[in-house]
Amino acid sequence: MMTPKVFKRCVFAVLLSVFTLFAETVQNPVIWADIPDPSIVRVGSEYYMSFTTMHFAPGVPILKSTDLVNWRTVGYAYNTLVNNDQMNLNNGKDAYSKGSWASSIRYKDGTFYVLTFSYTSNQTHLYSTKDVENGPWKEVKFNSVYHDPSLFMDDDGRNYIVYGGGDIRILELNSDMTGIKQGGLNKILISNAHGLVGNVIVNAEGSHIEKINGWYYVFLICWPSSGYDGRTVLVYRCRTIDGKYEGKVAHSSKGVAQGSVIQTEDGSWWGYLFQDNGSVGRCPWLMPVTWQNDWPVFNGGVSPTSFNIPTNTTPGTTGVVTSDDFSSSKMKLEWQWNHNPDNANWSLTERPGFYRIKTSRVDAGVLRAKNTLTQRSFGPKCSGRIAMDVSGMKDGDVAGLLALQYEYGYVGVKKSGTNLSVVMVNAKSSNPSEVASTPISQDRIYLRIDMDFTNRTDKATFFYSLDSLNWKQIGNTLQMTYDLKHFVGYRFGLFNYATKSAGGYVDFDWFQIGKTYNDIMTIDESSGLKLSVGTVGRGTVS
Repeated sequence: MMTPKVFKRCVFAVLLSVFTLFAETVQNPVIWADIPDPSIVRVGSEYYMSFTTMHFAPGVPILKSTDLVNWRTVGYAYNTLVNNDQMNLNNGKDAYSKGSWASSIRYKDGTFYVLTFSYTSNQTHLYSTKDVENGPWKEVKFNSVYHDPSLFMDDDGRNYIVYGGGDIRILELNSDMTGIKQGGLNKILISNAHGLVGNVIVNAEGSHIEKINGWYYVFLICWPSSGYDGRTVLVYRCRTIDGKYEGKVAHSSKGVAQGSVIQTEDGSWWGYLFQDNGSVGRCPWLMPVTWQNDWPVFNGGVSPTSFNIPTNTTPGTTGVVTSDDFSSSKMKLEWQWNHNPDNANWSLTERPGFYRIKTSRVDAGVLRAKNTLTQRSFGPKCSGRIAMDVSGMKDGDVAGLLALQYEYGYVGVKKSGTNLSVVMVNAKSSNPSEVASTPISQDRIYLRIDMDFTNRTDKATFFYSLDSLNWKQIGNTLQMTYDLKHFVGYRFGLFNYATKSAGGYVDFDWFQIGKTYNDIMTIDESSGLKLSVGTVGRGTVS
């Protein structure tokens, strides 16, 4: 007769064999794109991730996966964070580097919850829905900014926010989470949380609270001044939520930090963190987690360049970026506007099959332009291109394709009187300089930007074409820089703005994206064939 101990060994051996049979070697970062401050929840066999949005709209993207590796965009927690001058790019104000920051996603009793905070609204926002992919989302606002909040719903029915920097605090919500509980728990949970490592460049922050096997764990990050390998994971634990927490350094390797742990259906544990990866942005890393004396150990203390995990790629699903022929009357989920859109002045239906941007005012430059439509760049290399009809432009209008960050660059068409020219602008230190200009005599134009993030090369080059087949490089190379004035990785942006008078418009026929120019399907202009849609799952197009 098989003893329980032998039975457990047999079950473990079977599970290990199954894991090995279906496991795939996956490279880190698991998504080579700007996915900062990830928060993940598992619901049955499916995983949902929320992450930082900053000044883009709609906000707090929701990604879905069945294997923790291949992710697709399924929705957003909000369309409009706040309707003010900063988010609307009005009266000289903007929300660059602000908007909404780190979020926390949770699930309980059939409801998804997403908590985020904003120094633009000066509030903390809690969104909830029964249908995470279709909504609608309900919003509750707290009139305080709870920095890097982690939402926690305990199994005794009590609800909390854990937040802060340096001193980590806990605040109790009422039972329906519509407000702060009067007389509820409200205290410093962990004082001087980074004291474990001595002097720091950045105080402890980035809270994630979990309850595992009767322990309450609070995961944090800090940046020690010396003695550690960059951004570092701290973990504290306690048997009661409001007791005395003990802490230790959980991980310090390659600056991969900030996140938490999650258990898969088969019982294995994984850590999800992120790394600052140059101008492409902050990229998620995944690594196995084991437990020693009820403390989590992230891959033996080393951030792995690769790991083995069973994957379940679903053909035909989109990732975090996509090509688009604008044939739908609804915007694809992978797009976000730079700040709130001006809905009266963009359209997918005025000219079916095109994205139209109309100018409604005069602006000084592209960073002030409304309705700039963006998608993430990705590594190690990527290429984006557009087809654009400029017949509706007015004197002084500028439109084209943008590499968007504080130190931006673009290739576009400028109209001066009745003359058209292709221009390349390089905005080193955000001081735009027109580096090159060449006249054209046709209304349909093709523009392209190639980005190279290999070994943090961080360079963008710019091209134009008159027939979509023969391309000419224009201007100089943009040295891309991850600047905290925008606090995001570089994006491709489709833009149009007026410098003399409002009322002009441009029509974007398609946007194509791929690992390189040659990986993008060439459109047959004579037959009118449209593009096939590319997808990004792990920083590459599949």
